[in-house]
Amino acid sequence: MNAPPAFRQQLLAAIPRLRRYARSLVFDAQNADDLVQSALERALDHWRQFDPRRDIVLWLLSIAHNAHLDTLRRNRRLDVLPPERVTAALDALRPLGGDAGLRLDLNAALNRLTFEQRSALVLVLVEQLTYAEAADVLQVPAGTVMSRVSRARVAMREWLDGNAATVSAHSGNRPDLRRVI
Repeated sequence: MNAPPAFRQQLLAAIPRLRRYARSLVFDAQNADDLVQSALERALDHWRQFDPRRDIVLWLLSIAHNAHLDTLRRNRRLDVLPPERVTAALDALRPLGGDAGLRLDLNAALNRLTFEQRSALVLVLVEQLTYAEAADVLQVPAGTVMSRVSRARVAMREWLDGNAATVSAHSGNRPDLRRVI
């Protein structure tokens, strides 16, 4: 039986956030669209399992996260991204203005994070989920999410601070990178 129209409307409304999260996981627009498609198909196949008291976005992000993990297991990869696939990942992040250098620095730093740290960081900072909501999506305790976000922030600050001295010589009005994270 097909999903009811109200459910389908909720799915459509959630696609932008789902796409943004998918791009932060795979750093590739085509693979992200495949992941979104897979998540939407799974949601439509299992629409009866959705609890209407729950936020549909959280449910979809969980489905996308699990679909991505399934793909990684299937491909028997431990690392999410080989270095040669670093692309326009920060399209998923809030616009940072026209500073392409800053976007590239952030992209490189984000790419260096582990999958677990990157997922937690994106869910909390970009998707603005609470730690509890992110924990629900990632299926880990909230304290684990807090720890991953904290470690990710520290790692990104270190990487960005290491690059900031070199990059700031080329741009006198570069924003403070620590404020971005």
